[in-house]
Amino acid sequence: MLSGIVAGVVVIAGAGWAVGTRLRSPADEAALRQPPIPSLITSPVVRQQLTSTIAVSGTLAYGSPLPVSLAGVVGGTAEAQRVTRAPRPGRIVEGSVLMEVNGRPVFALRGKVPMHRTMAPGTTGADVRQLQTALRRLGFGAPVTGVFDSATTAAVQRWYAKRGYAAQEPDLTAKQTREQLRQAVQTAEEALLTDRKTLDAGRDVMPLKLKLANAREDLRTAEDALEGADATDLTPEETRQLESLRQAVRAAEEEVLAAEQVLTAARSSPVPPTPTQTPAPAKPEADTRLLEMKVANARQNLESARAALAAFGDEAGVSKEKRLEELRKAVRSAQEAVVAAEQALRQARQDSPLRLKIANGRRNVASAKVILAEYMKTYGIAIPPGEIAFLPTLPARLDKASVKPGDTVGDKVATVTSSAFAVTGSVDSKEAKLLRKGMKATMETPDGATLPAVLSATGAAAVPAEEEEDEKGKGAEASDRNPGSVPVLLTPAVTKGLRELVGVPVTVRISVGATGGAVLTVPVAAVVTSADGRPRVQVEVPGGGDKVRDVEVRTGLTADGDVEVTPVKPDGLKEGDRVVVSGDS
Repeated sequence: MLSGIVAGVVVIAGAGWAVGTRLRSPADEAALRQPPIPSLITSPVVRQQLTSTIAVSGTLAYGSPLPVSLAGVVGGTAEAQRVTRAPRPGRIVEGSVLMEVNGRPVFALRGKVPMHRTMAPGTTGADVRQLQTALRRLGFGAPVTGVFDSATTAAVQRWYAKRGYAAQEPDLTAKQTREQLRQAVQTAEEALLTDRKTLDAGRDVMPLKLKLANAREDLRTAEDALEGADATDLTPEETRQLESLRQAVRAAEEEVLAAEQVLTAARSSPVPPTPTQTPAPAKPEADTRLLEMKVANARQNLESARAALAAFGDEAGVSKEKRLEELRKAVRSAQEAVVAAEQALRQARQDSPLRLKIANGRRNVASAKVILAEYMKTYGIAIPPGEIAFLPTLPARLDKASVKPGDTVGDKVATVTSSAFAVTGSVDSKEAKLLRKGMKATMETPDGATLPAVLSATGAAAVPAEEEEDEKGKGAEASDRNPGSVPVLLTPAVTKGLRELVGVPVTVRISVGATGGAVLTVPVAAVVTSADGRPRVQVEVPGGGDKVRDVEVRTGLTADGDVEVTPVKPDGLKEGDRVVVSGDS
């Protein structure tokens, strides 16, 4: 009973309270519709490290995409080029088969010079040198000469055979052309020989031929004699005379030496006294005048022998020059005889009506040989322009194929990339001015993970080759797209676990500036510029209601809506102070 009464009271009281809350006077309603009393909106001064970043949105992909196209026909024929084995996505190594066209291979080799022509025997250039360098890397030992020579041909044959293919041989038409050119040379030579025999048989030129042969033999004999005389300084007789004069000089030198020794002995050998004898009276010096005269005569004989030897040398030189001049005259005479004999034989042959025919026959033979030689320079094993795709970097990754079996080969057959990862995007042209290659960045994945990255390129250098080709094809239409944006290319600093994220949108934040440590920061809206052009902030006075004080500051780095500030006067601003960001002061 009591509980029921209490419950009823509670219900009645609650109903009364509810009705009372909904019943307001007109004055109350007007008061509720008035705007609140204006008050200051403040924000605390925070000490923190600021980092200014530029955000780039892009998709994680493999870097350096490059379109691959064939430079020409595969197999050396102009027939329909159909894909018989399409490119397969995956890793590409140097020397591997990229695809097959008409059953012929398309090889991938490393090189910066694009394939642009057929490489055949005699071809020279940077592309041939590049091919030879690649063959050496693959172990086929081609010399790097820049000339497609026989050694290169052999290396190409071994390379193709190792991969299970045959190098491109000359086709039937080329072989037939070679045989026709050979037959043309043979026919011209046979005609010339026949005409010569006819000329020789029609006139008696044998005596003139014999005379010419004899003249040429005499000329060879004279030239040999001149050469032998020029190589020999003395004749045998002069050699004997020279040896006799040298012996005379040596004998005279011995005579001088002997006479001088006798004279010296005579001057230095007085007769000493015996011990038991008393010293004899002084004896006059020995008379050495005869010995001195012998010495003088011996010296005179030596000078005469030397003079005779020197005179013989001069005479021998003059004698040799005379012999050489006589032999030169003999050579000139022999040459004149040869020329005369040739003229006589030529005149005899020119008198024949076959002269013109023989001259034309010689020209025909020479012309046929030149044409055959030029053709043979390019005849043999060749590499058609479509059978090699030079790629700047290998190993690489084939990202996607643009053709499938049965398709006709077009401009583009596949796209290759590097094994590295990259993020491409764009930034505003004003922001691009702050960017520099090598700046550090942070890549954020959709699951919240962050990875370090580096800014690799900006502008044209950041446009992938594949997109650049597409823009060239679109012409002016592409140049008008996003005129205020600048392409950027970023490279993750780590690669672990990124393969599963290829194709996933990511955000990369590029750090363009940072404070050296924790600094005082306030919201950008808190900084105002006074009439004198100096920045300041309004600091709320604690316990003063809406009172504020002005503090002059120097501003620094701005990032994420905050700005670095330094009070001009020490202790003018400290961490924890509240600055006005909005409201009346």
